[in-house]
Amino acid sequence: MGTEARAGRKQLLLFTSVILGSLALSRGAVHSSEPKVSVAENSPAKLLCSYSGFSSPRVEWKFAQGDITSLVCYNNKITVPPSKPTVSIPSSATIGSRAVLTCSEKDGSPPSEFYWYKDGVMMPTEPKSNRAFSNSSYSLNHKTGELVFNPVSASDTGEYMCQAQNGYGTPMWSDAVRMEAAELNVGGIVAAVLVTLILLGFLILGIWFAYRRGYFDRTKKGTSSKKAIYSQPSARSEGEFRQTSSFLV
Repeated sequence: MGTEARAGRKQLLLFTSVILGSLALSRGAVHSSEPKVSVAENSPAKLLCSYSGFSSPRVEWKFAQGDITSLVCYNNKITVPPSKPTVSIPSSATIGSRAVLTCSEKDGSPPSEFYWYKDGVMMPTEPKSNRAFSNSSYSLNHKTGELVFNPVSASDTGEYMCQAQNGYGTPMWSDAVRMEAAELNVGGIVAAVLVTLILLGFLILGIWFAYRRGYFDRTKKGTSSKKAIYSQPSARSEGEFRQTSSFLV
């Protein structure tokens, strides 16, 4: 049996184990034609093994590093344990609104499932099934890692963290983040509206006062232009002084 893997930066020790098989005549054996394989980093590596004396065995490839042994390949599928998940958690959420918390990690193979914890207690899929969460209204998806509060309640204040696990290696934990469920600041909104109305009232009062004092009329008079008046002379006798026309400016 063979499998392929990509070489990493450290020297790896891979070995096979043949388990859950029945020994034939108590002479089961596992053998590798190449017990040591050296390849360049990021290049394919082909690992070979053969076995005899077993009936319908289950063959696994395992990875050993120090005292830690983890499953690498089973049923012709490569397995990788999850990495530390990352979370997106709002520091505060308004009571009555909708809040979304997310958790993800990209290294696990097969894909990890995600479990949420609040103040160190695992959150059930159905909040009403646990007395500690009976006042909460949320939905969570173990596949996507999304936790949705709709609506947020006062009891949702707490410290949240996420766990990623896929059945291989050690489950990994995210950092803990605290979320505060806060009331809508109605008083602040009312105060802002009142201040706006007061400022608007002062503006209207100022315009009215300027109008009553005639400020706008004086402005119109000061900008008016001078007028020229032409007067047509009346008929006079020939002996009188003759003025043909007059202008008044």
